Amino acid sequence: MKVILLCDVKGTGKKSEILSVSDGFARNYLFPRKWAMEATPAAVKEIERRHALEEKLETERREEALRRAAELKGKTIQLSAKCGEKGRLYGSITAQEIADALKAQHGVDVDKRKIECEPIRQTGEYEATVWVYSGITVKMKVQVTPAGK
Repeated sequence: MKVILLCDVKGTGKKSEILSVSDGFARNYLFPRKWAMEATPAAVKEIERRHALEEKLETERREEALRRAAELKGKTIQLSAKCGEKGRLYGSITAQEIADALKAQHGVDVDKRKIECEPIRQTGEYEATVWVYSGITVKMKVQVTPAGK
């Protein structure tokens, strides 16, 4: 019997997969738990339509991320912080501060967990990697200057 899985079933398959399983397995195990439905032509067509829609949405998201990455490429994030005589900061610059400055200066809202940067404890120029989307990263410069000077 051909069935369409409605959720991931360990040892059987992934969600939206069309499988051939034995009649008893489908009737006694998958159908009562609402883990699968019979693969009628209409249901198969619906699944294919959903896959096409998901692929289209994924392509749009990826294009938007590439556009945003192109906008950010080569830009510099300016930060100022209190520091001592030789440029040593009181504390350090965190990923949250970089994310806030990125939003304020370039209008791009990025989660702090998507920013990778070495610890910034001195004034100067550093490089930060911003994850825009799955597999799309942008290297940006972070310029730290002394505050009040």
